[in-house]
Amino acid sequence: MRLVLASNNPGKLAELQGLFAGLGVELVAQGSLGIGEAEEPHASFVENALAKARHAAEAAHGAAIADDSGLVVDALGGAPGVASAHFAPLAERFVDREARRRAQDAANNALLLERLRGCSDRSARFVSTLVAVRHAADPEPLIATGRWPAEIATTPRGSAGFGYDPLVFIPALGRTVAELDAAAKNAASHRALAARQMRLLMREAWQLG
Repeated sequence: MRLVLASNNPGKLAELQGLFAGLGVELVAQGSLGIGEAEEPHASFVENALAKARHAAEAAHGAAIADDSGLVVDALGGAPGVASAHFAPLAERFVDREARRRAQDAANNALLLERLRGCSDRSARFVSTLVAVRHAADPEPLIATGRWPAEIATTPRGSAGFGYDPLVFIPALGRTVAELDAAAKNAASHRALAARQMRLLMREAWQLG
């Protein structure tokens, strides 16, 4: 079964390909089919993931899957939430995409620490919601959510990963996400938890694998 991934992120494609191995699914990035990015105007991960999945399914005339994920901080009322990737405004313009990502990550982390200055409640979690549809008008989308409990550190730690990883401390592992190697991160992450749930749903509802 061909399943279009509503993302052009090669890391996300490779991670999900591994997590869905043996399920009888051929995962294809939407960009390889000439499908553009969908709008993400909603306030929740599930609504944005569903919008992206339906957009890709309609353009591809088939099944699609989408992920929407981010960091949820309790003391900030759930922020940065769906705006995690662009939490802090960037005034400077960048031609180089990687330079822009690094600058955005640094600005996001600085704003997060600023908003939490003097706050004793540092509880947070990474959240990933996966939504899969058999076709654009599927009335029964499959929805799986993974939550990775964490705390926000007071200073960055570690050099691996990206985004908020240096500030997201995982109590169960005693390290920030940026202090984990790729194998440890992918085994325990919010996206891995969501993908395992989705795998079970696909076996049960779509009779895959």
